[in-house]
Amino acid sequence: MKVILTGATGMVGEGVLHECLRHPDVREVLSVGRRPCGVRHSKLIEIVHDDLEDWSPIADRLQAYDACFFCLGISSVGKSEAEYERLTYRLTIDAAKLLAERNPAMTFCYVSGAGTDSTEIGRSMWARVKGRTENALLRLPFRSAYMFRPGYLHPIKGLNNAHRYYRYIGWLYPLLRIVLPQGVGTLRELALAMIRAAKDGYDKSILEVKDIRRLAKSADGKRLDE
Repeated sequence: MKVILTGATGMVGEGVLHECLRHPDVREVLSVGRRPCGVRHSKLIEIVHDDLEDWSPIADRLQAYDACFFCLGISSVGKSEAEYERLTYRLTIDAAKLLAERNPAMTFCYVSGAGTDSTEIGRSMWARVKGRTENALLRLPFRSAYMFRPGYLHPIKGLNNAHRYYRYIGWLYPLLRIVLPQGVGTLRELALAMIRAAKDGYDKSILEVKDIRRLAKSADGKRLDE
């Protein structure tokens, strides 16, 4: 597959990029971001583009791709609903519309979050906006689209962009995996699930943690939580 990826300078995007570059089913990754991701690899091509709210200047370079792994996201903390909607819903949908026009056979994989509100009318602002984004993406004319809703994500060892608080709570992961199995997963599982959904499909459009873990599980039983 040839894959477009966003968010490579964040924790989730960095992890997904890492797994894509290792995976035999991915032959090219085009990373689109505001700044270089700092990775060098024969599979990787980068477009550094300052204005991610307007992809039209780079549209001609976004054709003939099989999948998009949209890992770009921000926290809602300290933001008004209007600002969060612009930077989450509008930015994502404008980019996705352009990609759908240029790549109608594309699979679009969007990293959302556990607790997202598909009704768009709940109390939680971020959950409403994420739900609105998911619903709009599912209406676009992609070959297929999948909304990934991870909960707690255990980072991949050796990468650079894990949030600082993982240094203090990472030791709890084995216990959380036992006590809250439906809310806990690894970044590697998320990345592998996205790759497999793009390659082989899945029977649900919205994937909760249990679906992510199921899709990521390898046929040979290799441990994915290491």
